[in-house]
Amino acid sequence: MNALLTDTHNFESAALGGLLTDDTFWPAEPRSLNELGLSVSFIEALTLKSIHQIGTISGRNVATMMGLPFRLVEPIVDALRTRKFVAHVRPAAFNDYYYSLTELGQKRAQTHLQQCAYIGPAPVPLSDYTLSVEAQAAGVDPIERDDLQASLSNISYQDELLDQIGPAINSNTGMFLFGPPGNGKTTIARSLTHCLGQEIWIPHAILDDGNLIKVKDDAYHQEAPIPEGDGQLLKAQEWDRRWIRIQRPSVVVGGELVMENLEVRHDHRSNICEAPLQMKSNCGCLLIDDFGRQRIAPEELLNRWIVPLENRCDYLTLPTGKKIQIPFEQLILFSTNLNPDDLVDEAFLRRVPYKIFVNDPSPDEFRSLMKTVAAQMGFPETPEAANHLLAYYQKNNRPPRRCHPRDLLTQVANFCRYRRLPLTLRPEYLDQACRSYFSAL
Repeated sequence: MNALLTDTHNFESAALGGLLTDDTFWPAEPRSLNELGLSVSFIEALTLKSIHQIGTISGRNVATMMGLPFRLVEPIVDALRTRKFVAHVRPAAFNDYYYSLTELGQKRAQTHLQQCAYIGPAPVPLSDYTLSVEAQAAGVDPIERDDLQASLSNISYQDELLDQIGPAINSNTGMFLFGPPGNGKTTIARSLTHCLGQEIWIPHAILDDGNLIKVKDDAYHQEAPIPEGDGQLLKAQEWDRRWIRIQRPSVVVGGELVMENLEVRHDHRSNICEAPLQMKSNCGCLLIDDFGRQRIAPEELLNRWIVPLENRCDYLTLPTGKKIQIPFEQLILFSTNLNPDDLVDEAFLRRVPYKIFVNDPSPDEFRSLMKTVAAQMGFPETPEAANHLLAYYQKNNRPPRRCHPRDLLTQVANFCRYRRLPLTLRPEYLDQACRSYFSAL
């Protein structure tokens, strides 16, 4: 690997100054090149690639593209101009200039792009990322019952479920949510991230041993606003732009999960690596939905994660062959319709200490669900509709599920619109919805 891609060795870490009160991580703006944790040659290469992408660009805009302070980039651009890689095009505001690449600079930029095609905010060292995860881990601030109730406020559940889920979240280890389908296990799991606390900071990318790993993923990371500063501690205009503030991530994977998703994925053409799912979900929640029906056997996942679940750290192999240690700090949720005892062995079950059964709704809860869903869909209040469905379940020896009010009433609403009838929950309409919804030979 070309030496230009080598990050650094023992630079000062700007992130060390980012630990404020209440265990909040704040990536302080780097004050010097040493605090960047990156070699000058790497910054020069990223600068040339950035100018190459735009064509003609001011020095301040180059610094913005790389997420670096202009005062640190300006001497690097001047050095590149002295070496005939870039040239002044015209003056810019605030004692700046517009730059473009010379013929020599074009060739050098092409060489850098062949070595690594990454263009964007400069990466941070792996050590800074590790520090940030440890400072922002979801279990730092334990949740209370009121927090959990607020996060599940839009979900129907049995009250005793709270006292089972709450301790499991505070453990920040892992839990199985299992039980019959259609009772809201996935919905509950998706909602738990909201009670894990404030937003977090993640880097756009990480650099270690010349390997660039992209962390930011728009599919899972939703940008959050920067808090207003107060006094000398938080200054909204002073943070390391290589980091982005996001809502705590909630990564959900289902049957599409394969082992490659759990390892560093390297693109040989661009020489850019993609972070695995467990890395993208650090400080948040990772939901393995419909566990047991993935494209990989449960035993494979067991063998891959049995050590991280025990030690709270994972080991990844980089394209150079180097192994790195990363934090494994997220709430792991396994949602399944199957009994966990039938899926994995005792060794794995011990490392996922909480097994929470999500049961069918009680008759009273089912009536409450019917009332809520009917009101949301615009049906007139019809208490006897719930009793009619409960009698149907009893007659056909079929258990009610929490999804049934929504699904059945949607079918009734579609029938009424088709027939141009007012929205009503007549018994014959409900019976027709049941015949259509429930399969029976």
